[in-house]
Amino acid sequence: MKILTFQEAIDASQKYTKRHLLLGNGFSIACKPQIFTYGSLFSEAMKKMSKELIAVFEALKTRDFEEVIKALQNASAIITAYNPRLGRISKLMNTEAVQLKNDLINAIAGTHPARPNEITDNQYQSCREFLSNFIGEGRGGKVYTLNYDLLLYWALMHEERESPKYISLHHDDGFRKDQEYLDAEYVEWQGEGASHGQNIHYLHGALHLFDAGHQLQKYTWVNTGRALVDQANEALKKDAFPLFVAEGNFRAKQEKIQHSAYLHHNLKSFAGTCTSATKKGKALFIFGHSLHQNDFHILKFIGAGKINHLFISIFGDENDKENKKMIANVNEIIASRPRALPTLEVDYFDANSAHVWG
Repeated sequence: MKILTFQEAIDASQKYTKRHLLLGNGFSIACKPQIFTYGSLFSEAMKKMSKELIAVFEALKTRDFEEVIKALQNASAIITAYNPRLGRISKLMNTEAVQLKNDLINAIAGTHPARPNEITDNQYQSCREFLSNFIGEGRGGKVYTLNYDLLLYWALMHEERESPKYISLHHDDGFRKDQEYLDAEYVEWQGEGASHGQNIHYLHGALHLFDAGHQLQKYTWVNTGRALVDQANEALKKDAFPLFVAEGNFRAKQEKIQHSAYLHHNLKSFAGTCTSATKKGKALFIFGHSLHQNDFHILKFIGAGKINHLFISIFGDENDKENKKMIANVNEIIASRPRALPTLEVDYFDANSAHVWG
């Protein structure tokens, strides 16, 4: 099997109308391997959970922090109505709910850079050069990410216009100023009607997006200058939860997505990108993702759609165990393409040759 360089893959994709990008966890690992190789945010938080709290996650069959916190709060409020002598259990449930918020904050803080300046200017420059192949001037592509960390957001916001190496990225994540509170420290997602130009999509949410009930708010470093952990702490105290899809099987992820207008919109966008046809066809680049069945709710659109060409990053020896698994996953996607649709071409490129973070 021939492995292309990233530039060779870009050159080969020039014949298509547009090229789009799907990012997996390898995008973040390439920047901070010592941080982003943790198993999961839940695994980190679980290290400090009580046996009872872990049992609650298991009983509810979820990895969704918000669902468990709200379940504990609700149970705490009503349990004494059935048995007034369970006041101690009621207080314990409420305490566990508060502790779980703290566990979530500490897990985020322990597995994520606190501030944008922990990434160097050269790293941002390289990342923006990589992204410019998809959303640079005149490109017209879209970027979809399965990561809920802030690295993509920080790279997009790192605009040094006075720099001689400045790269213009045409990016829009669909968030705008709250028209009722123009001086607010956040911006809000104003729904599908205001997102026609959106080309940055967090398919599984992100740690800077908070569900405030009446609106989805994006906390910004530019407006606050405060560290992620501090913003998360303040938001959680107000019962605003970070919107992200925790680990689990694809059915659990799909259920969470269907209950969020923002996540559902992003998924529909990806589905549309995959299924709509263009005169010269479309290419989809996938970087840092194993194409595992856990993300079938997203990957199924590639097989069933009209993407003409996949360019997939491969890290290390193509014959190692993990890469063989990934290639097998890709072959399943190819085989799922209906015969009536265009043949799905696939090429692999060397992940290191993309120099995503320098």
